[in-house]
Amino acid sequence: MLSLLLPVMLTIPVMGEMELRVPEQPVVALHGRDVTLNCSFNHTSPFNLSDVSIFWQLTDTKRGVHGYSEGRDQLTDQAESFANRTSLFPTQLRAGNASLLLSSVLVSDEGSYTCFVMVQDYGSAALLLQVAAPYTKPVLTLEPESNLRPGDEVALTCLAYGGYPEGDVIWQDGSGRNLTDNITTSVVANGDGLFMVTSVLTVVLEPNSTYSCRLINPLLGEEGFVFVTITGQNIAFPPVALWVTIGLAVCLLVLLVALAAVCRRKIKESCEEARREAEEAKELEEESKTAMTPLKS
Repeated sequence: MLSLLLPVMLTIPVMGEMELRVPEQPVVALHGRDVTLNCSFNHTSPFNLSDVSIFWQLTDTKRGVHGYSEGRDQLTDQAESFANRTSLFPTQLRAGNASLLLSSVLVSDEGSYTCFVMVQDYGSAALLLQVAAPYTKPVLTLEPESNLRPGDEVALTCLAYGGYPEGDVIWQDGSGRNLTDNITTSVVANGDGLFMVTSVLTVVLEPNSTYSCRLINPLLGEEGFVFVTITGQNIAFPPVALWVTIGLAVCLLVLLVALAAVCRRKIKESCEEARREAEEAKELEEESKTAMTPLKS
């Protein structure tokens, strides 16, 4: 369509250049939603819709996005990726509205778009489309998860996905100080071009420490915040180890009590046996003395 339109423009030198109005700032569209690329023109003289020609194309690659002329859509040169996703506002053409409605926005739609309009005059203008997608709420995990004590080294992982463009990750401690050392961040895109962001912070734990992960989408602003607080009690003495220690102490105490009872019984039996032996010896001595008395008489 553009190949037909431009020669017409160039072969009519009496035409002036029509002024088009498009947004100066980038248009931000949410992934999967619809977006309107605004383009308007001024034309004071009455005209028929059959006299209007509109063509949208990608500025860099010149691929066709949507065409309109002779009172109807002209989609022969439309790029396949835009099939069934574009439309104009025919009832508003007389009012100078040449805007394009783009449905179900994809990450691949991001880029510069040029709007061409010709009635009796002609003109063109370009605008920038940026695509954004919110990230999921970040999830924070620890490795290792248990048996942590002050001085242990631990890796904290902050994970969020489904966002676009690439998010910025900021780690902070409980006092709000940025933690920039020992941080590793990776970004992986899925089939739709949306990102999964994984950031790992390695720290040496201190009692009652708080660590936070903040993920910021540069187009949508702050997206998510998550934090974890590790108390001194949980670090110094994990619950499992505490109960094991108490169980061992009780068993040892019971064993000592039983041993003391056995020793006491053994000592008591030994004393009673010694006492009986002493009494028997005394009785034998007395009997011996009694038997010897008549002989002396």
